[in-house]
Amino acid sequence: MPRLSADTPLIHPDCEIHNSTFGAWCEVGRGSRVLNSSFGDYAYCDRMADIANCTVGKFANIAAMTRIGPTDHPWRHAAQHHFLYRSSAYWPEEDDDADFFARRAARRCTLGHDCWIGHGAIVKPEVTVGIGAVVASGAVVTRDVAPFLIVAGVPAQPIRARFSDAIADRLLALAWWDWPHDRLRAALADFRALEAEAFLDAYGG
Repeated sequence: MPRLSADTPLIHPDCEIHNSTFGAWCEVGRGSRVLNSSFGDYAYCDRMADIANCTVGKFANIAAMTRIGPTDHPWRHAAQHHFLYRSSAYWPEEDDDADFFARRAARRCTLGHDCWIGHGAIVKPEVTVGIGAVVASGAVVTRDVAPFLIVAGVPAQPIRARFSDAIADRLLALAWWDWPHDRLRAALADFRALEAEAFLDAYGG
């Protein structure tokens, strides 16, 4: 695996990146498109992810072929087609509809720290996926997902919580996702070996 960097995101070939920012240790998989979005430290997406108008939390895990914040067509109008808003492609004297694109960009979604978006899942605009939540492969998320909740299906429905409320509250208080890089490294063996409650006991959470 290529080495990641605190200074420069690892952008694999054939990606389209527009008006987006990346924190330290970020990676964008081959053939992905990232538009009007920000990635927190350590966030990554796998191959052919399509991410628009999204605030991506630290350590977010975005699988291949996902669609995050997909933009909508003007379905309430008489026509839904591109010619309404990409008008310059059809008539050289016409401008594109800047207001339409501004409205699209304003409908942001949010992915919480250390959430996991499974293969082929879709997260709709203006949805928040909470810290540590899991979105199952192929799910379509149309409403907010609470922290540490696992959801699946079309539309996505709760399956179960990853942890008890007490452990979830302790994890939120510990906020390991805000630890500096050297502290993460020092705790690496325990991250690997310990389940959540034992990890919390070891680190005062």
